Amino acid sequence: MALGAALASCVEALLQSRGQANRVWELLEPLAGGDRDAALGAGSACGRLFGALLRRRELRGGRLPAEGSAPTDALGAEEQYKLWMRYRYQDCVESLAELMQHDSFQVKEMSLCTLMNFVELEAQYPLIEVEWKGTVTFPRELLKVVVDGLLPLHEDASLLISRFQEYMEYDDVRYFVMKAVTESIGQVMQKTKERPLPFYQQNVFSLISPINMPNKESDMVKFMVKQDNWEELKVSKLQAHKQAFEKMWLSFLKHKLPTGLYKKVLVILHDSILPYMNEPTLMMDFLTVAYGIGGAISLLALNGLFILIHQHNLEYPDFYKKLYSLLDPSIYHVKYRARFFHLADLFLSSSHLPAYLVAAFIKRLSRLALTAPPESLLMVIPFICNLFRRHPACKVLVHRPNGPEDMSEDPYIMEEEEPSESRALESSLWEIQSLQNHYHPDVAKAAAILNQSLSEIEDDISGLLELSAYELFDKEVKKKAVDVPLEFEQVRGLFGKKNDIFAEHFALD
Repeated sequence: MALGAALASCVEALLQSRGQANRVWELLEPLAGGDRDAALGAGSACGRLFGALLRRRELRGGRLPAEGSAPTDALGAEEQYKLWMRYRYQDCVESLAELMQHDSFQVKEMSLCTLMNFVELEAQYPLIEVEWKGTVTFPRELLKVVVDGLLPLHEDASLLISRFQEYMEYDDVRYFVMKAVTESIGQVMQKTKERPLPFYQQNVFSLISPINMPNKESDMVKFMVKQDNWEELKVSKLQAHKQAFEKMWLSFLKHKLPTGLYKKVLVILHDSILPYMNEPTLMMDFLTVAYGIGGAISLLALNGLFILIHQHNLEYPDFYKKLYSLLDPSIYHVKYRARFFHLADLFLSSSHLPAYLVAAFIKRLSRLALTAPPESLLMVIPFICNLFRRHPACKVLVHRPNGPEDMSEDPYIMEEEEPSESRALESSLWEIQSLQNHYHPDVAKAAAILNQSLSEIEDDISGLLELSAYELFDKEVKKKAVDVPLEFEQVRGLFGKKNDIFAEHFALD
């Protein structure tokens, strides 16, 4: 008899007669054996068997003592059967949890789906005893087994996690997963003594970063299972979900992260994490540390800091000094360039900023522009023009006829970290004047605008922030050539003489 047919026959026998109870080992042994095909068949069969037993309430409820630790003689035959099958159900769950680390993704997926089916059935037909009215019957311990299986320490589980995301649409599942992840992080990271675990931390991020939090309590309508007193329980309250979400992210971010993961967190922090926290200011320490690291990480931290400064009144000492220090040659080349200049534009929009500070930003951006690619120059020149419009006191940099003509005469100190000590207001914008001779005609034309008086209306740079070299090249290629009139004298012969013997060969039809 084929394995599938034998397993199906076994399940039928077990469900029809309690006298066949020992045949459950025919399902559990191939499940724990490790063979791919046997595990797939046995897993499916166990899902059918224990699913039916849960619906029939034929598994003993309550806390389960270790097998053999408590006498069962006092129990009746039915209770002994229910207790024994409950132990076998526990064996099944343990085997399925181990199979979530199997080499075959098909086996992993089968184990995950079978365990989540058990989660749903245990929520409907709880195995725990309801001691008082407010008791939550959701099988948190079983869900914790699933979460631990999704977060292995030494392998990438992103594919299995993506398969699990459909269950995260349930509000109750999402709530208890967030609690389970928080518990897992505390247990795992404590053992490593702050040493990063790249695979584990990446798996946690893959699981929690797509979480879709509800905006209001009325949005919470999709639950895997609802109890009679559901409205009174924490799991139905948005405030409780936000607390679980906040605690989960804070526990994740308090441990040292690999650099690549640091960047991924900062990319989503401002729109996927901060808006759903009860107290976004709790992220202040994480963001200030990230802002102080330098490079791309500091650029990415700007978004979160902007929200905390403008919406939650965060005070950050020497913020503009740090922002000024981020201006280095890489800002015209990094892939986060658009985000940086968008935020820099917002931070420098206040008319209350001192002239020396804005002049220092203008001067450093102009100096760095000398080695920037054309697509960046077409963005930064209008950016600088907008700064002049907002801060007219800085126009002295343009209208200084006897100012320095090159770097050797320039009083501006590029290496000075303190903007107030950079002597930017004593300088001039000879750099922009140099760009008027740029090889790219569009750059030269853009730089020449400073030779004229600027209009009061600011340039819209939003469409230029993402401009790429490819788009610039494509634009040039698509330009239609214009006919240029030239003076032309018809050729009369090889030597151009009136009676040239070769004239007939040059005759035009």
